[in-house]
Amino acid sequence: MLRILFTGGGTGGHIYPILAVAEELKSREKTVGIEVDLKYMGAPDRYGTILENNGIMVYKIFSAKLRRYFDLRNFLDILKFPISFFQAFWKIFWLMPDVLFSKGGPGALPIVLTAKFYRVPIVIHESDSVPGLTNRLSAKFADRIGISFGSAAKLLNNKNTALVGNPIRKALLEQGIEQKEAKKSFGFNPDAPLLLVIGGSQGSIRINNFFLDIARDFIKDYQILHQTGLKNFDEIKKELDVVLKNFTPEEKARYKIVPYFEENIKEAYLAADLVIGRAGSGTIFEIAAMGKPSILIPLPEAAHNHQSFNAYEYAKSGAALVIEEENLKPNILFDQLRRLFSDPSRLKSMSQAAKNFSKPEAAKTIAEEILNLTKVY
Repeated sequence: MLRILFTGGGTGGHIYPILAVAEELKSREKTVGIEVDLKYMGAPDRYGTILENNGIMVYKIFSAKLRRYFDLRNFLDILKFPISFFQAFWKIFWLMPDVLFSKGGPGALPIVLTAKFYRVPIVIHESDSVPGLTNRLSAKFADRIGISFGSAAKLLNNKNTALVGNPIRKALLEQGIEQKEAKKSFGFNPDAPLLLVIGGSQGSIRINNFFLDIARDFIKDYQILHQTGLKNFDEIKKELDVVLKNFTPEEKARYKIVPYFEENIKEAYLAADLVIGRAGSGTIFEIAAMGKPSILIPLPEAAHNHQSFNAYEYAKSGAALVIEEENLKPNILFDQLRRLFSDPSRLKSMSQAAKNFSKPEAAKTIAEEILNLTKVY
């Protein structure tokens, strides 16, 4: 039996690539001729249940976030780090995996250090164009490194680095329904343009508020499918009801909100004529895989401004436009949308550029490298 251990901070950007790689590993059990035992160690937050539902046993340890700026929480995390290290040291001794796959983020470094101590081969993956501190430190101990953006290679400084893209779930890559059918499945007019608004896995309060402010004008020309985030949904629903209270039921049906896309995320992408969202690597590579034109709004507070770097590196391909949050004004967004939807050939070329940028084999490539390190594949 091959024992594969995963780790990575508890956000969708860390967990969903782990699930994609785990899916590929499980699919190779017959090829390898040996059972694959998958476990996760770290601080999965609300994603723990999702991991377990996908056949990955979860072992929790304290999460100590590494920050290179002053924050009062640093004092607490300084105390938590040695505790998390001893937790990892003890638990890995009993698990003794054949390979560790780390996505970085809070809670991952103690597990990487412990794996190195036990001489467990280490594979890490960096999703962003600017690597986080955990992965910069982990790179010194990694046997293999996968990156999503070419610019990350210089900052990781490890000769065993390869540009593989960001792993995404296999379900997104499979053949889906036609766009008009996808629009109908959400209750939209199949012949009217549909914008998919995604503020990241946890939603974005500022993007939510911006679209609430322009909802009255927006639904005159576009249909909107808007992911608000689980925590924000109830409040946004109440506010949207007030904003659109004088509109007809048919007009109100042009703006739909959901707390979070899970099983139907693929249908949401298929339905969209254009995606508006943050510039996390997971979002970018999902948009690219689905071949959708996009407008990216980088999160200004993202560590090392990595979302801005992600957005502009992706935009160089011709697949997206970038609007910095400070420039996110109604007139600017409406102007960009009018320009795009009045030029179908531009939208088509953006769609093709997105497909050209995507790397649908990322999860497969990483899974094969993990198996190569076990010396049985």
